[in-house]
Amino acid sequence: MIEYRIDRRSGVATYLQIVQQTKQALRLGLLEPGDQLPTAREVVEATAVNPNTVLKAYRELEREGLAEGRRGLGTFVRGTLGRGTADSALRAELAAWTERARGEGLDRDDVTALVTAVLDKTFPADGGAGNGGARGSTRTEQNAPDKTQGDHA
Repeated sequence: MIEYRIDRRSGVATYLQIVQQTKQALRLGLLEPGDQLPTAREVVEATAVNPNTVLKAYRELEREGLAEGRRGLGTFVRGTLGRGTADSALRAELAAWTERARGEGLDRDDVTALVTAVLDKTFPADGGAGNGGARGSTRTEQNAPDKTQGDHA
């Protein structure tokens, strides 16, 4: 079962953090269709957020077709975002790269900055070249630094 971690200093709305973490779990295959999400009460107890915040996040996931509420039973995963074996191969490659980066003396913040810089170039905020069919950037949701140069397709 997924455990949500809320970063109150991130500048990202709490309900969006829950949505983002659920989507990440779907992309990584940690959640699959049919899996039950934690109840609002469980999330509230674990994170000390308002129950309405959890319900707002779950409604957003329902709106996107990724979850469905079942009265009296809870909220269940309905869709997926992962792509199976392609994701597994890429994940293994990325894991090897991060181990190499660690061996070169980079810490977590260094790796995050490096990956963010590459992502910003590959997936511009304007949805232009290199977007690869993504449904939209989560750049503002993740509080990424503003782009100073325009990358336009």
